[in-house]
Amino acid sequence: MIRILVIDDEPQIRRFLNISLESQGYEIIEADTGRGGIQLSALEQPDLIILDLGLPDMDGQDVLREIREFSETPVIVLSVRNSEREKVLALDNGCNDYVEKPFGVKELLARIRAVLRTRSSNREAPAASWDDGHLRIDFVSRTVSLNGERIRLSPREYELLLEFIQHPGQMLTQQYLLRKFWGSDHLDDSHYLRIYIRQIRNKIGDDPTSPRYIETEAGVGYRFIAE
Repeated sequence: MIRILVIDDEPQIRRFLNISLESQGYEIIEADTGRGGIQLSALEQPDLIILDLGLPDMDGQDVLREIREFSETPVIVLSVRNSEREKVLALDNGCNDYVEKPFGVKELLARIRAVLRTRSSNREAPAASWDDGHLRIDFVSRTVSLNGERIRLSPREYELLLEFIQHPGQMLTQQYLLRKFWGSDHLDDSHYLRIYIRQIRNKIGDDPTSPRYIETEAGVGYRFIAE
């Protein structure tokens, strides 16, 4: 059974999550403080953590940083804080997704499934290709085709697309992508990233107004949404 640790100081939220998640077959562990959540994440080794940022004893961002010092367990932040700064900080601190309160339980369940799918796929032996019936990426030959027709990506475009495919459903921040592909000296050069994302979208037939593959969250980053 998949075990989910909920770190939240609001009893009504924990009760609601308990009922909603147990109805889907998940086992729930609860903590109402940041320190208690850190201890349970180490002792219980849950499959997923749902973390509130407004905790009574320490800030949730600090909780996230401490958990990331010893654990790669997926973390979904569930918070009333809705600023881009908070989202980017949480994602850069290592959370896998960010959901704002108030939230819809169907959306949260979908985010949970996406994060757990990513973790499961990362544990499996790497596949030789990715194919959704329209877009196909052959990881061995490093070739890409759309509806059976070969399309040409530059090495940087290919590596960016591969990064998205390897993190399905996960928000990848602009800072993360700029640091990984251009280095720490280019963290303010978000126009580099926008140009490459636009070029990739054009080549794989992805409409940014109704995306099939790459979804944008303005000011935060990008998410690969294809199954």
